[in-house]
Amino acid sequence: MNATTDPTATPWPAGPVNRSSLQRLLKDRAVTDIMLAVPDLHGRLMGKLFNASVFLSRMTGGAEMCSYILATDVDMTPLDTFDCTGWDQGFGDFLVIPDLDQVRMLPHRPGTALVFGTPVHDDASPVQVAPRHLLATQLDRLRHLGYEVKVGVEVEFVLYTNGPQGPVPAWPANLDYALQHPPEISDFLHHLGQALSDAGIGYEAFKTEGAAGQCEVTFPYGDALTACDHYTLFRYLVGQIAARYGMTAVFMAAPQTGVGSGLHLHLSLWNEHAPAFAHRRGQQPPPAMAQATAGLISALPHLAPLYAPTANSYKRYRPHSFAPTRFNWGFDHRGCAVRVTGHDAGAHLEVRLAGADANVYLALAAYTASITHGIREKLTVRPACDGDAYQDRNSIPLYPDLAEALAYFEHSTVAHLLLGKDVVRHYAHAARADLDWHRHQVTDLERQRGIR
Repeated sequence: MNATTDPTATPWPAGPVNRSSLQRLLKDRAVTDIMLAVPDLHGRLMGKLFNASVFLSRMTGGAEMCSYILATDVDMTPLDTFDCTGWDQGFGDFLVIPDLDQVRMLPHRPGTALVFGTPVHDDASPVQVAPRHLLATQLDRLRHLGYEVKVGVEVEFVLYTNGPQGPVPAWPANLDYALQHPPEISDFLHHLGQALSDAGIGYEAFKTEGAAGQCEVTFPYGDALTACDHYTLFRYLVGQIAARYGMTAVFMAAPQTGVGSGLHLHLSLWNEHAPAFAHRRGQQPPPAMAQATAGLISALPHLAPLYAPTANSYKRYRPHSFAPTRFNWGFDHRGCAVRVTGHDAGAHLEVRLAGADANVYLALAAYTASITHGIREKLTVRPACDGDAYQDRNSIPLYPDLAEALAYFEHSTVAHLLLGKDVVRHYAHAARADLDWHRHQVTDLERQRGIR
């Protein structure tokens, strides 16, 4: 690739496009293709690429897609016996309704517009287990209590290149907070930033991290569902742009032994356009923040497969790793699962449980459901951790693996109350499929230890 050529340059207006603007772009042939996308169980955009004129003339009321896109493992293997689909139902179609008032241009695909879609049943009711709808449901429940959620996303991932022995980190050293980067990495970050801007996705900062090849991207505060849409589109774009540089962007919770990549969600509640968490540092949290924190600490042990969905997720939880190992909270404490941070009107909660492998819609749905639980029940928060969070014996430990988390999740009265039995059954089945896959695989490490 010629590093002096900006692959993200676009001939059309940057940012979101509404329905009428899309019609004009189609008439001018600035848009020739429309990508109708549904976030799947793993947080990936799945869907179809349509001829734009055909789509807008025939499919604005919906397009059919196989229901298995909400019932696969990461390899797109169809998983049987889900309630909403399976071989006993023939893996039929559901209708995907496009949201044509929030269209995104794809800078790496000139002429292509992306539209998020909502899967619905034959009776036009939304598919409850679809990640984006599941989050919208939880946001509505909190809205009925008088609160809006604002979210800022912070994610870590690792860039790999192909070496003689397989994938290797794109740079070999700790570049945490470095401002001098290898030229190809500087070019990559520049083009990624331009692509995000052209797609209408604001970002705050890029930062290289403490592990070899590791990057961090932070996104600004905003509407919760929009923040998740932006993050999901970012995941799509960063993969596409990395490939142009001969790299792979890896979003695993533990991409290597001793390396952890987190998906930290910064949350605040707003009540009648005022921040409900506002307080001065050093003061006790206001009631809404205290109840929200209590809800997170109380309910999140019941919901782990939503924010730690894979066997790999639990390999990130190591002592003194900046990933939590216990369900605790503290003031500006990066060892805790929930960190109270920010100042005055900017005070908020940073939930540090999810890894980079988490589906952002599902993780935020779990957090929002837990906050709703805390506020509705007026829960009392336990004392903040004021020492080594990894030695906090007053809090319960995180699960050691997905098997234990799954057993607790699918039999939890709290999980069924907050999410509904259909949602719990669906995501328990997905977690069990991941466990079953790992149980039948012989790994390189097993061979290294067993072949003497």
